[in-house]
Amino acid sequence: MDIADLVAIREIEQLKYRYVRALDHKDWELFRSCFADDATATYGDRLEFASPDDIVAYMRENLGPAMITLHQVHHPEIELAGDEALGTWSLQDRVIMTDFRLLLDGYSCYRDRYARGADGAWRIAHTGYERIYEHLVSMDDVPSFNLLANKFATG
Repeated sequence: MDIADLVAIREIEQLKYRYVRALDHKDWELFRSCFADDATATYGDRLEFASPDDIVAYMRENLGPAMITLHQVHHPEIELAGDEALGTWSLQDRVIMTDFRLLLDGYSCYRDRYARGADGAWRIAHTGYERIYEHLVSMDDVPSFNLLANKFATG
């Protein structure tokens, strides 16, 4: 592996980190910029998207202010093949559903494809994960749960 490969791997890692940060911050313009124009996505057995605009529209509609999310990706395994790459990531996620008083925790394994564009930037060509586990807890079952800060709270 040469220095150019190491730089490409680091650029792909930064891309994936940007993707989850944009998602959690609900920065939909930045989130969209992470995808190639023909990108697709498959999230578990529940969600499948044929375009990046469909991905963004779904997230924008379903992860509004009442959904606080935390997506942490780690343990990247990146395989380069010229201007394309494959990536495997571990994902740990939490969703606080304030309107429903629910906490969701889960773990998944992402498998992504990346493409380097004519501008030299890496983008996600396909992203998707296999859900390993997921559990849901009512905030009412955790009497001491107290949400002390919420950037997305309205009013």
